[in-house]
Amino acid sequence: MAFTGSGTKEDPWTVSTPPGGSQYQVYRDETADPPALMCQVGSTKLSYQLRCIDDLHEMLKGYGDWMPLGNADEQKPAAPGTVEAWARADDNPVGGWYGLKKGFRGRFANYVPPVLEALGLAEVEHNARNNRMRAI
Repeated sequence: MAFTGSGTKEDPWTVSTPPGGSQYQVYRDETADPPALMCQVGSTKLSYQLRCIDDLHEMLKGYGDWMPLGNADEQKPAAPGTVEAWARADDNPVGGWYGLKKGFRGRFANYVPPVLEALGLAEVEHNARNNRMRAI
């Protein structure tokens, strides 16, 4: 999937959700505490711990196969065995949510996988529903 930008606040990456229906901007904010991956989706701002890029890549490499994304809002449970469930799990590297702002911590599997794809770290499917990803 094509993307533009360099990943800074001044020149964010422009990427698309896995189904390809929406574009959004993403950038690294190393000055945030903790450092954050900032996502601007229309007027909504979401943020995830920046380490999610490396942590997700490592988890996928260890998994060794395609993993369902399982995108879900924070208020809804994530399906077991999905990227979304991993991003909330007590046994992930941060011991819980990667999302930083309560009420906007979900949707990890919608907004972070395209960043790994843009960085050449993962393959992401682009079907209308039930997409998966795997490490490269």
